[in-house]
Amino acid sequence: MGRMSLSDSASTLSADDRDILHKLARTSIEKGLAGAELTVEISDYSAALQVLRASFVTVHVRAELHGCIGSLEPERPLVADVVKNAYAAAFRDPRFSVLTPREYEYLDVHISILSVPQPMEFESEEDLLRQLRPGIDGLVLIERHQRGTFLPAVWESLADPREFLRHLKHKAGLPQDYWSDAIKIQRYTTESIP
Repeated sequence: MGRMSLSDSASTLSADDRDILHKLARTSIEKGLAGAELTVEISDYSAALQVLRASFVTVHVRAELHGCIGSLEPERPLVADVVKNAYAAAFRDPRFSVLTPREYEYLDVHISILSVPQPMEFESEEDLLRQLRPGIDGLVLIERHQRGTFLPAVWESLADPREFLRHLKHKAGLPQDYWSDAIKIQRYTTESIP
């Protein structure tokens, strides 16, 4: 099966597929609390969940961010990617402590399914800023060996394109006012569950 655009992917995920992914993400975390990792039989799921897709899973405890792990490139079937990233978000995000059974009671799980990142063309930082679509674009910034990404959900807290880009540079390990002609930017969109 070939690569799918966001419009293709949005039409392939039924309400049932979305529910299954959300339940599997929670089950993956429950298994992790029991000291095991969930494995899934890919062929047990719909064709839409078997397609190679990239995802991010974000976990909140009492409405506070507690982990966010994902993949930018489609490397495995969507169902397996979500299961793996849910486990990693709860137990392997180095910015946060490992999720505990007590915290699980207050857990909220959010899944972002990514379109394939597309390179952007721009003449300058100002040109790039003019092209950004707040609330829609996720961005990957690449500068030599440094890289960072922000999901479209980050626009909720950084609504100004200039601030969004400044914070993305910082996340990639660059000064916020840094610019060079070598910077590469890729744009993607997401489908969110729930």
